[in-house]
Amino acid sequence: MRKLTYFIGMTIDGCIAGPDDEYDFMVAFATDEHSAEYSAALQASHPDTLPTHIRPYLGLGPENRDFDTVVMGRGTYDPGLKEGITSPYAHLKQYVVSKSITTSPDPDVTVFSGDPVDLVRDLKTQDGKAIWLCGGANLAGQLREEIDELVVKIYPFVAGDGIRLFSSTTFAPERYDLRETRSFANGAVVLRYVKRAG
Repeated sequence: MRKLTYFIGMTIDGCIAGPDDEYDFMVAFATDEHSAEYSAALQASHPDTLPTHIRPYLGLGPENRDFDTVVMGRGTYDPGLKEGITSPYAHLKQYVVSKSITTSPDPDVTVFSGDPVDLVRDLKTQDGKAIWLCGGANLAGQLREEIDELVVKIYPFVAGDGIRLFSSTTFAPERYDLRETRSFANGAVVLRYVKRAG
């Protein structure tokens, strides 16, 4: 059975974006001149999560190491689409969960308007590598029970207000085991958790 990994960046206080979807401060931090060690480590540990259009500049080919499928919500897909990037992860099978997009802007992107739980459960039964849940919080909230692994990049910011790691979810504690912790000179920390069985 394939696993679903929620690989996401957030602030110290648990926000993946500001209240109006502001996330540029985290992108700027992760790519500035002080974050070379951090960027290189993420490139080495999660190469499949890098957008297709920048992979050649980093010496990455079309092959995938860990993931071969990405699932994202419309809010995660839209920023690239506004820049003319209709297939951001062409090296992966791409699914955009949306009830508002009626036709896909790209033949390599499947728009799914049904229950995302059904989609992920079906994908898990198929042959292949792991499935990357790219975001956002609403989709992650709907898929919380299906998530097998959390890889959280914590950036050294407090947002104060914003979009939390999960939204649209009910109180239902689930236990995760910490499997890996990496800290970096720029203040970022990457934590990998695996959901405890049972």
